[in-house]
Amino acid sequence: MQRRREKLLSAMTLPAPWGAEQQLEEMVELMAQNLPRLEVTESYTILRELGSGSYGHVLLAVHQLQGRQMALKFIEKRDTELRGFLSEYCISLSLAAHPCIAGALGIAFQTQQHYVFAQELAPARDLFSLLQPQVGVGLAELPVKRCALQLASALEFMGAKGLVHRDVKPENVLLLDPECRRVKLTDFGLSCPQGTAIEALPESLPYTAPELCRLDPSARLPAQPSLDAWALGVLLFCLLTGYFPWHTAADRHYRDFARWHRSPRVRPRPPHWGRFTSEAQEMLRGLLTPDPSQRSPASMAMAYVKCPWLEPEAPGPSRILLRSSRCR
Repeated sequence: MQRRREKLLSAMTLPAPWGAEQQLEEMVELMAQNLPRLEVTESYTILRELGSGSYGHVLLAVHQLQGRQMALKFIEKRDTELRGFLSEYCISLSLAAHPCIAGALGIAFQTQQHYVFAQELAPARDLFSLLQPQVGVGLAELPVKRCALQLASALEFMGAKGLVHRDVKPENVLLLDPECRRVKLTDFGLSCPQGTAIEALPESLPYTAPELCRLDPSARLPAQPSLDAWALGVLLFCLLTGYFPWHTAADRHYRDFARWHRSPRVRPRPPHWGRFTSEAQEMLRGLLTPDPSQRSPASMAMAYVKCPWLEPEAPGPSRILLRSSRCR
């Protein structure tokens, strides 16, 4: 296991002109040669389930020899090809050095029905657990700024490695404490190298960028970090307000925003943006620029954390309350 991990880490540091796609392919090839098969109960004691979704489920486990607690992510073989599993695992492993990313622990294996890998444990659940979906109340400004700093740093790190996350949302941000002093980006099942031709997902979420919402079913576009910048903008909006700015980047609420964004001196500001200070509006409008070529990078959010983001609370208009988006 240790020798295989060393080979994988070596593949992660291949010199130029190797790009992210070539590095990932090398890592996957190395891992595919010898993915061990074992029964979970031979080496681990399962304590409880931590989460589940369309991908499979995550279990809290203790390594019987090491005594270390970890999260084991189980992905069903019937729904996932081996290369897809190995791609997620290798991306997660290659990002493990960043303090704001929940990386893999260098443990991967298969059972009869599942592919499995171990990742860091987050004792305080995920960011979505702090929100109140049917109330429309956001978090305090300070923890939101902590999240912004850490997530922007994580996405900047991914971008420097030539990777795009593609699934930034509160459910994929793990908490190491409930005050958001330490958060970690997780779930790299949709992640891919920049420039990879991707298609629109079956369901458009509020975090889905407009260029993907407009994509024809048979069309593809190259994955770029601008997709993650858009999702970060929506995420910060949700954390600050407790509700979505729109259901999808194609509905009436989005069209009102897009018209205001295009002509802010002529078009009225969407009413539910009234709580943000001018600095916060500038930051969010940069992250949520409809044209991806003009969109601000995720790292831009770091420049605004010393500015106030929220005006004093006042009665507001009807809101699009949060609904869980735990789906692919």
